Amino acid sequence: MYETINRLTQTIDKKQILFFNFEDERFELNQESLDLILQAYMELYPEIEMSSTYLFFDAIQNVDGWEKFVRRVYDGVSQNIFITGSNSKLLSRDIATSLRGRTITYEVFPLSFREYLAFEKIEVDLYSTKSLAFIHNRLEKFLHEGAFPETVLFDDRIREKILQDYYNVMIYKDLVERFSIKNIEALKFFLKRILASSTKIVSVNKIYNDLKSSGFKIGKNSLYEYLGYVEDIYLSLTLDRYSQKITTQTDKKVYSIDIGLNNTVLYKFSDDIGKSMENAIFLELRRREKEIYYHTDRSSECNFVVVEKGRVTQAIQVTYEMENEKTRAREFKGLVNACKLYGLNEGLIITYGEEGSYEEDGVKIELVSLVSFLLEDVKKDYKWQ
Repeated sequence: MYETINRLTQTIDKKQILFFNFEDERFELNQESLDLILQAYMELYPEIEMSSTYLFFDAIQNVDGWEKFVRRVYDGVSQNIFITGSNSKLLSRDIATSLRGRTITYEVFPLSFREYLAFEKIEVDLYSTKSLAFIHNRLEKFLHEGAFPETVLFDDRIREKILQDYYNVMIYKDLVERFSIKNIEALKFFLKRILASSTKIVSVNKIYNDLKSSGFKIGKNSLYEYLGYVEDIYLSLTLDRYSQKITTQTDKKVYSIDIGLNNTVLYKFSDDIGKSMENAIFLELRRREKEIYYHTDRSSECNFVVVEKGRVTQAIQVTYEMENEKTRAREFKGLVNACKLYGLNEGLIITYGEEGSYEEDGVKIELVSLVSFLLEDVKKDYKWQ
């Protein structure tokens, strides 16, 4: 919200902006008294036309009945309204339902690699040896420590404490409190298995059997509900297998919202740097608002396919290196099979540091380094638009 306000003040008078934090303990507002906010603003600035104001309401879910107030303001006062809500009390779908189609929703993820470098005050210059040295040094940290903004500039001890607190808040406030979950020990077992499954297909049935053999009493349907809750609160996100048929997708892969969180909870998750890379690419594609799936057939898999207007337009593999012949053959096979199935002439393989061009079975294959993919102008180089 502050970032958006800073952008707005470059072109409009700051008096046209009203920011109100509903978590401020000095205010005890209810639905009937919400209008006092607008009345006070108009008394301060009677000369400003209300339709030209920008209204920022932070944590508005703390006031019961806020929806009617916002709908009335939208319909009769100003349509420039920005609202946020805690996952523990308000989900994006709740906002859309409450405001009956008057909303545009934006997802905010942990820092992109470019933003991460900006936090570290590192200049991005891919043609400077010195800049590249700093960038590659921070890339390794980025893939191991994650990128929640609050944690970036702290040392390991403090960062891990913060991430553990995040995890506990997600368990007790976002999940247990919001969804009235009683079987907390089974929930904790389930969450650790989901985090451990990051970048893999998650088997709820296997987790159910493991819970059962460990003496937990819980229904399989409850676990499927838990998986939905986990995605609702952005602890882990799921990826469906792409199918041109209209079917119910059950083979879901899961990805963590932050690798640093995984490492804090599970320890040593990112010892497999390839997993961390794949997780980072998943988040980057979501950050770029791409509709993505994974592709699999009887003999191969392609990590990501990008879909636009119902058609696959890009196939992407992610691997740490391509020097091993078996690795090269596996990655080429999965990419080429996907490209040929969906009528693509070229595909992309993202590696940790290798770059180059190949051709396999009539398909052009571009190898791009992780740094180049995360930092280059994607519109120009990778035809994302």
